[in-house]
Amino acid sequence: MNPFDLAMEMEKEGEKYYQHLAEKTASAGMKNILGQLALDEAKHFQVLQKLKASARAELESTPVLARAKTIFQQLREEKDWDSLPAGQADLYRKARDIETRSFRFYMEKARESGDPRVQKMFFLIAEEEKRHEFLLEHLLQFISRPQTWLENAEFNHLDQY
Repeated sequence: MNPFDLAMEMEKEGEKYYQHLAEKTASAGMKNILGQLALDEAKHFQVLQKLKASARAELESTPVLARAKTIFQQLREEKDWDSLPAGQADLYRKARDIETRSFRFYMEKARESGDPRVQKMFFLIAEEEKRHEFLLEHLLQFISRPQTWLENAEFNHLDQY
């Protein structure tokens, strides 16, 4: 399977996985974050389709981290800890691990590519996958200990990425 087909398959699976996670949570804020992650994966898929067809493709950076920080702040104010999917931590770990593998895949394929257009796009997608991985790591910490995580200084790490 060529890198484009493999990448498009990964992105489609990622989109479906985030949609599945969103369906399994009662938290509107978490649904919002997971929905944005699903949209990002769909966006990657579309960019890869265009790139494979030798069409002009651009990847606009997503504000998923800024939106997530706002949602975390809202959750802190609402204190609706019971709606958080703490029992689904393994599912979020799997999502984080998928993002880690995606990041590595895109970095490897970017380095292997002889086409500067493809190389640039793979590096851009890799950066976005790294942001997703970062966000998922924080989601895991958050659902595991929401009250202390939100009061802790590490909540501000979302600004640094």
